Amino acid sequence: MADQKPLIVVTNDDGITSHGIRTLIEIMQKLGTVVVVAPNAPQSGMGHAITIANPLRLYPSDIFGDTIAYECSGTPADCVKLAKHHVLKDRAPDLVVSGINHGYNTSISVLYSGTMSAAIEAAIEGIPAIGFSLGDFSRQPDFSHVRDHVEQIVRQVLENGLDKGVALNVNFPPRAAEDIRGIRVCRQANAKWQEVFDERRDPHGRRYFWLDGDFVNFDTHAEDTDVYAVENNYTSVVPCQYDLTAYKTAETIRGWF
Repeated sequence: MADQKPLIVVTNDDGITSHGIRTLIEIMQKLGTVVVVAPNAPQSGMGHAITIANPLRLYPSDIFGDTIAYECSGTPADCVKLAKHHVLKDRAPDLVVSGINHGYNTSISVLYSGTMSAAIEAAIEGIPAIGFSLGDFSRQPDFSHVRDHVEQIVRQVLENGLDKGVALNVNFPPRAAEDIRGIRVCRQANAKWQEVFDERRDPHGRRYFWLDGDFVNFDTHAEDTDVYAVENNYTSVVPCQYDLTAYKTAETIRGWF
């Protein structure tokens, strides 16, 4: 039907009880019909993992009142798969949004992020998708300053669509003394996590390791990256795709064989 509202799936990786997903749901309810399928527990850092060795559990939830919602025992990518193939098997969603994540997913973090893996899973299925993240790791961050930009970005995607296989990775700076300065379309910064494994002992004397590390940015002088944008109080938008082929290298190594 021409007057049918857009069908929007909301998911995340911080779990169905997080403050970020509640904020995202509130914004999406202004724009369309919302269905929530989200993990029943935090799934941060799960990347694009899917559940294949254990059964998946999916239970209805009334946590968001009258909004149709399900909590899933699996990963963010599992949630998108179940939303498309089971919950909404009679109608394809018009958009999948993931977040709002508590913490940045800039640069290399996009590979580890459950937030962005949900969005990219939707892109694989041909569904426009956006992952939203805020540079604040606290349990109750202030999302008030990002609401207008979330709505603006989603409206543009609903009206104009995205190229097939593309999802948007959106990162917001934390609440600051000044308002966000604007939206910048960026590239992913050349950066990585310099890991350190802290070796410890449990009460039984057995060794275990705790991952720690520092974020190292090699693009410190570049002004077109997502890291630069958020560090300078802009919202960054990076179009991402799941095709990881290094085409230039492919041309080079064809001569080897």
